[in-house]
Amino acid sequence: MKNRSSFGRLLASVLPTTALVAGLMGAAFSAQAQIVVGQTNGITGQVAASVKELNLGAKLYIDHVNATGGVNGQKIELVALDDAFDPKRTAANAQTLIDKNAVALFLTRGTPHTQAVMPLLDKYQIPLVAPSTGAMLLHKPVHPYIFNVRSTYQREAERAVQLLLEMGNQRIALVQVNDTFGTDAASGALKGLADQKVKPVAHLTFDREKPDVPNLIKQVMAADPQVVLFIGSQQLVADCINGMRTAGSRAMVSTLSNNASAGFLQLLDKNAAGVIVSQVFPNERTMSMPMVREITELVKKAPESGGVVTPAIMEGFASAKVLVEALKRAGKDVNRGSVTRALNGMGKYDLGGLEISFSPNDHTGATYADIAIIDPRGRFLR
Repeated sequence: MKNRSSFGRLLASVLPTTALVAGLMGAAFSAQAQIVVGQTNGITGQVAASVKELNLGAKLYIDHVNATGGVNGQKIELVALDDAFDPKRTAANAQTLIDKNAVALFLTRGTPHTQAVMPLLDKYQIPLVAPSTGAMLLHKPVHPYIFNVRSTYQREAERAVQLLLEMGNQRIALVQVNDTFGTDAASGALKGLADQKVKPVAHLTFDREKPDVPNLIKQVMAADPQVVLFIGSQQLVADCINGMRTAGSRAMVSTLSNNASAGFLQLLDKNAAGVIVSQVFPNERTMSMPMVREITELVKKAPESGGVVTPAIMEGFASAKVLVEALKRAGKDVNRGSVTRALNGMGKYDLGGLEISFSPNDHTGATYADIAIIDPRGRFLR
């Protein structure tokens, strides 16, 4: 974690993945799709901007692997369906992908959404690789078919609160969505506060489907916090931050890594500078790391990326590296069982500066957590 003085210095369209709608499912599962991997996430809806970057990072690596011989001579077909950030659609999409013989599911987005898929994982014994959520319920108890890549929300929320307290803030307000994601992440934040014998000046919840943003802002302003930690999706969090600034609040704001994307910056526009955002992957500008150099070169060749590596692109890329390594280790007969066995045997695998480790008794993957602050040029500085 950054110390107080170093952080004080920092304070100063097209879908990018193989996206197919239901009417094109037949073409998606053509004879050329030798290894089918299924994906369902919010291509449209509240998290569309960050999902776009997640999917781009994954697509860049999978396209690169396919262009250089594939996996043991076989090409990977990543079939992505839009669930519009609706858990019911997530489950329906997953069933469709399973029915079409996907060997694995990949990079779901959202805690309730991943929960909706869990019964299908057990029923069909199909692995889910790299869900884009840090919910503790995906880590403990160990789920036999869920293989996490990112760190937990509890860990990053606790570290965010530690940083805010180190900076001298005592009046901290906590605002969370009232779903399993919000409850899980908030528990980490509350632990960080309790460890220092600090209570939040306000602990507010909002409905994920029908949030009352004006009333939420009014309650936050009434609490007069020095800093507000928002736990929610990017559109909602951006709406609240923008609303606070319009209302005249200069309180510091912080949020979690699910909002670490260029899309979030665009939603904030002029209000982005100074926002603190947790990170669960290494600094995307640390060129001494092989993984960063690798994704940087691929991004340069992708016009839709704007030539910039974002934290969300990094997450998609790292997740795809884990998926591809499992497919390689599965051997010539790539099926759900062989992929699951390969993942369980993936101990201390180096992605290029970030180590991932799985075993039958541990599916956490990585525990990396850091903090960034958005600078006036829209960069995540650490």
